[in-house]
Amino acid sequence: MTRIAVIGAGAIGGTLAAWLAQGHDVTVCARTPFADLEIESPAGTIRATPRILTDPAEATPVDWVLTTTKTYDCAAAAAWLPGLMAPGTRLAVIQNGVEQRERFPMVPSEHIVPVIIDLPAERTAPGRIVQRREGTILVPDGDAGEAFTALFAETVIETATTPDFITAAWRKLAINCSGIVSAITRRAAEVANDEGVAEVMRGLVRECIAVGRAEGATLPDQLADQVVEWTRKAHPDSVNSLHADFVAGRPMELDARNGVIVRLGEKHGIPTPLNKALAALVEASAV
Repeated sequence: MTRIAVIGAGAIGGTLAAWLAQGHDVTVCARTPFADLEIESPAGTIRATPRILTDPAEATPVDWVLTTTKTYDCAAAAAWLPGLMAPGTRLAVIQNGVEQRERFPMVPSEHIVPVIIDLPAERTAPGRIVQRREGTILVPDGDAGEAFTALFAETVIETATTPDFITAAWRKLAINCSGIVSAITRRAAEVANDEGVAEVMRGLVRECIAVGRAEGATLPDQLADQVVEWTRKAHPDSVNSLHADFVAGRPMELDARNGVIVRLGEKHGIPTPLNKALAALVEASAV
């Protein structure tokens, strides 16, 4: 039985831990204790009683570590690694953005598996989560990627490898970067029906496309229009995580979603005025 530690007990971490616990030895590393996990999923209710740890000093080595914290919580997640990581342990970084490996420099790059996840879920209480769709996971080709996908073989979450992870990651970033318009307007996905806002979204994505191409991604020009259409087809009340964190007064993943486009744009000499301006406005409004 594979030993898996999941760092983070939010909507993503809790859902993954519950599904993996159906066939593996799972430990959840959390800030505060809770009794068990109960997930209302499209396949029905699933329950799990993984080991719950709240003190990194109590951690013991496992085969896989899955970190599901927000990008601004990497330091807290890293505090668990000395106890969890053995020489053969692999770390799956399940976070937004395109810099998953760079966020954990203390782990050899070849032991890190960057993960793209699309899993709509909401935590309603500690250990209680509503999973909206079965979800998908994408990881790079290779032995580590294949081993990671095998962990989910008996779950409803579709997990696959890709030979072009860079493109997949930047494609996801193109969607995420456009979501900043919801934080600024404090409106859900329906805001994309406003043509003026839609054009701002296209501009954000066009900047992302330019920088992504410089980083080696293969991104079509029409992706800007596609992101707007995908947003318009989403549930009109759908709220992205940046918007939700902004409204709730929580820290935000601005750097992972928009700031990274600005930083890497400067590296390549590519202007990114929209991403820079909107990120500055959101950051200033959150003070």
